[in-house]
Amino acid sequence: MLRIAVVGSGPSGVYAAQTLTQQREVPGVRVDVLDRLPAPYGLVRYGVAPDHEKIKSLQGSLRTVLEDERIRFLGNVEVGGDLLPAARLLDLYHAVVYCVGAARDRLLGIPGEELAGVHSATAFVSWYSGHPDASSEAFDLAAVDSAVVVGAGNVAVDVTRILARGAAELAPTDMPQPALGALSDSRVRRVAMVARRGPSQARFTTKELRELGTLPEVDALVEPAEPPLDPAYADPGAAAALPAVARRNLEVLRGWAERGPTGAARRVTLRFYLRPVEILGGPDGRVTGMRFERTAPDGRGGVVGTGVYEDIAAQLVLRSVGYRGVPLAGLPFDERTGTVPHAAGRVLRAGRASVGEYVAGWIKRGPTGVIGTNRPCAKETASSLLQDAGALARRDLPRDPLDALCAAGLRPVRWPGWLAIETAEADLGRSLGRRSVKIPDWEGLLGAAGPG
Repeated sequence: MLRIAVVGSGPSGVYAAQTLTQQREVPGVRVDVLDRLPAPYGLVRYGVAPDHEKIKSLQGSLRTVLEDERIRFLGNVEVGGDLLPAARLLDLYHAVVYCVGAARDRLLGIPGEELAGVHSATAFVSWYSGHPDASSEAFDLAAVDSAVVVGAGNVAVDVTRILARGAAELAPTDMPQPALGALSDSRVRRVAMVARRGPSQARFTTKELRELGTLPEVDALVEPAEPPLDPAYADPGAAAALPAVARRNLEVLRGWAERGPTGAARRVTLRFYLRPVEILGGPDGRVTGMRFERTAPDGRGGVVGTGVYEDIAAQLVLRSVGYRGVPLAGLPFDERTGTVPHAAGRVLRAGRASVGEYVAGWIKRGPTGVIGTNRPCAKETASSLLQDAGALARRDLPRDPLDALCAAGLRPVRWPGWLAIETAEADLGRSLGRRSVKIPDWEGLLGAAGPG
């Protein structure tokens, strides 16, 4: 029997476990899916916006995999810490597949990022998604009239939409009660989503963009003079050479420009060709706005500064300019790419494949692609592992790794514990007159999971 540990229960980890157990070439594979959190599903639970119920329904598919009798979920197990060093895992399993994602956001690298009211979009998403590492008191929106979101990807669109939505529209979701309460008290009326390049180079998908234009009591606008600076916006011939998503995005923005404001209670404005240069603050150390430099296309796909500056007032700034992988103690790490060096998923140490160590997901390829991209990525890694199965299976292992994990002082949350958390969240929702509501803190999650 080949015993494998998969570290991470998000899509890449679950797809890896599924591929390993459903193949027929190597019989008797058993997989333990380890996660630092007591709840499974990774970014599907803690990264997908709560109002995107269709995407969140992917949890049902992941659940089916984790309920396979050949797969065992072990939550509340942190790999790389004092209790469970990475090297110890190789004593307990024939192979380890690391699917730990990219948990660190990128900084803007400009003055003022330390001001109160300046946050990463990652932190905001974790807060409204109920991640137990997020502080329930981190976002007081009652004193915020204007917000700036820096970035032009789907995460930037998500946080912009959540800021602009009415709390009544979010009540049917599983958003934690503290976050829903803060959004109910929100006084945000204006949100500017700012990109340093043009609309044809934005990374958001058309579906996400269109959603901004259909929010009740929200005007979705563009600054009329900015999109025409994009050669592809102004020239139909140039637009024809763009990918289909970019062409559709331009059409949506043209519609917004033609429609103009309607006088709605809240306003979302997409701004282009503005490069952040400074975050402005008041004497109390809180953010009051952002200073941008106007940019212009350089003819080579980039932009150049023009020396013209504009200030945008804001009491909240969210940066959404990408993610980086975080080094895991005991694994090699490439600081330049933010990934673990690998060859077809095999971890490389000093340029040579490390026997029994593999990677999949963002820590393997960087923070790129959509949820579905994780499936072929995980399959490639699983294929490499299965090719090595003959050599891996020669090692003798302890009878059950779970005994060793408990002996080390860990308190793994097994599948019945996760089901107990689900039940507790459903009960919490009923008590609040809502559907299932996430428990947003470690104490509550572990208490709901129960002993053992």
